[in-house]
Amino acid sequence: MDPVIGLDVAKGKTQVQAFLQKKNPYKKSFTFEHNVLGLHDFYRFYQEVEEVAGLPPAVVFESTGHYHEPVLQFLEDKQVIYYLVNPVLSYEAKKASLRKVKTDAIDAFHLGELYYKNEDLKPFQKKSIKMMNLRNLTRQHDSLTGTYVQTKLQFLTILDQVFPEYKKVFGALYSPTSLGTLLQYQTPQGVKEETVDQIAEVILKQGAKRSYNWALEKAHNLKEAADRDPFKRNLYSSHITSLTMYIQILLQYQRHLSQLIEEIDALAVEEYEIIRSIPGIGGKIAATIISEIGEIDQFNHPKKLVAYAGIDPSVFESGKFKATINKITKRGSTRLRQTLYTAVQCGITKNRNPKLRAYYDKKREEGKPHKVAIIACANKLIHWIYALLNRKEAFKV
Repeated sequence: MDPVIGLDVAKGKTQVQAFLQKKNPYKKSFTFEHNVLGLHDFYRFYQEVEEVAGLPPAVVFESTGHYHEPVLQFLEDKQVIYYLVNPVLSYEAKKASLRKVKTDAIDAFHLGELYYKNEDLKPFQKKSIKMMNLRNLTRQHDSLTGTYVQTKLQFLTILDQVFPEYKKVFGALYSPTSLGTLLQYQTPQGVKEETVDQIAEVILKQGAKRSYNWALEKAHNLKEAADRDPFKRNLYSSHITSLTMYIQILLQYQRHLSQLIEEIDALAVEEYEIIRSIPGIGGKIAATIISEIGEIDQFNHPKKLVAYAGIDPSVFESGKFKATINKITKRGSTRLRQTLYTAVQCGITKNRNPKLRAYYDKKREEGKPHKVAIIACANKLIHWIYALLNRKEAFKV
């Protein structure tokens, strides 16, 4: 059997355990730091194992967020064959042991054993630099969007204590025009001190490409909101300070999110436009799907892509019993699974994607619950995506 080296990667360091063959560990495990000296110490050990075994050893380690990146890049530079394992697989391998022991050395040992036990392991195919940048940008956009939503809620809490009637002035409360105007007139008292014409001029200066009459109408609305507002005077200056801060943060988040979308569009690859051709899928969703899948040729069958998304049904059989109601495995890429779910929701809403909507209705008529029908649609959608990317064709309605 081929030699293998198991790596238990942690923050800033990695535990190493080598095997010359199955159940034949080579030397004691050791740790190296994620710096130039540590990585070269590991490579010297790698060369030593290769010389003793007569074959270059494979390297197996878990995907650990960003902690494994220095090791991965070093192995790429040295053209070492490595296997990047889903933590779910390594966890299952660790559970096979009767003893409940958890150390870095034992984890490295189990990863080495996993190489011999799992014949389906394949060498990792690294995504292109462009694809990795696309993935990083979409993940950053998701993270920032989550923070942006939380800030909106905090902003509303303060606005309700300072100027609650303001929410009825603009159709889009969080538009730059609305937030910019509120930054100028944060209280009903401030609005009452200004004339309608003065307020209209301030609204126009916020950058909205609207007519003066539109701005004048909004100024009248703002005056009426100030007259209706229950807070005739502000008692807490701290609320004004908080409101100012939240408005500035929201405007800053909007600029950052807009910049991220521009950079995502600039990185658009051929596959990006193919995915966007599916009704109900916009640029952000398409970019996330592409960046999470990577190169489509690493999947030789659509069912493997389905499994990678974690929407394949689990199987439970024991003796003569065979379960008929099985949950999805939820293994693989969580972000891909969540994005597919969102894409289905967008597709069936307002009948944006008639084919997907018809399939959803069919499942519902069969008596399937809403969530089960949605998962079935996600399965159908990923089969379409697989076919389109392989054929390099746009979706046909």
